Amino acid sequence: MSKKSIIDSNKDYNNWFDSSYYHILYDNRDYNEAKEFVKTILNHLKLKKNSKILDAACGKGRHSIEIEKFGYNVTGIDLSKNSIREAKKNENKNLKFLIHDISVPMNEKYDAVFNLFTSFGYHDKKKDLDVLKAIEMNLKNNGTGIIDFFNINKVKNELVENEIIIKKDIKFNITRKANKHYVTKNIMFEANQKKYNYNESVNALSLKEFEEYFNKTNLEILEVFGDYNLKEFKTVTSPRLIILFQKKSNK
Repeated sequence: MSKKSIIDSNKDYNNWFDSSYYHILYDNRDYNEAKEFVKTILNHLKLKKNSKILDAACGKGRHSIEIEKFGYNVTGIDLSKNSIREAKKNENKNLKFLIHDISVPMNEKYDAVFNLFTSFGYHDKKKDLDVLKAIEMNLKNNGTGIIDFFNINKVKNELVENEIIIKKDIKFNITRKANKHYVTKNIMFEANQKKYNYNESVNALSLKEFEEYFNKTNLEILEVFGDYNLKEFKTVTSPRLIILFQKKSNK
C-alpha cells in the first residue's frame, strides 16, 4: 500500500481545530468584520473602562485583540494550542491568552463573557449546558454575556451541499448536510502524500432550544439580535442569532 493511500480519519475536533490544515482552510477570517462587531457590541453594552472580559473560544484572538483596544482587561481562552500560540504574540499587560476548556469554569470572575462566531454547540447537549453553566460561573452577579451563533433556519435554507476550495495548492472537498439535530461538514483533501478526512458537527440550535438551555441556569436573556449591526432577529432571514444575557443576582 502506498503512502498516498493512507487515510488519516480523525473525529477528534480538538485535533482538527489545532491542525495546520484547519488554519489553511480558514485563513480568510474577516478581521475588519470582527473589529466592527466588537465596536458595535461594546458601544451597546457600555461596560466600564478596565472591566474584565473573557473571550471564550477565542481562536487566534481576533476579537480579544480588538476588545482590549477599547480599554478593557481581556483574557482569551481556547483548546487549540496552535491558536493560542499565535494569539500570545499579541499579549500585553491587559491582554492574555490561555489554553483552557470553555466548559470548565475559570478561577476568576468577569464583568462580561463573550462566545463569538459560532463557537458553541460542538458537543452533545449535556456539554452545551456545561459550557453555559461555566459561563454563568465565570460571570460576576449582574455580569453580561454574548453568544453569537448562526441562524439555523437560514443555514438550512441556503446550505451549499458540495464545494471545492483550493488553498496553498490543497484542494479541500467539502460536503455539508443539515437535519433537525446537526449541521455537519465533511472535509477531505490530500497533502504530503496522505489523504485526510475530517468532520465538523454543530448542534442545530434554534432560539427556542437556547431558551431551554438558559432556563436551566441563572442566566437571563435580555435581547436577541439578527446580525452584527444588532438588527432585530428574524427567524427565517437573519444571518446570525446573537443572544445578550445577564447573570441574575437573586440566587
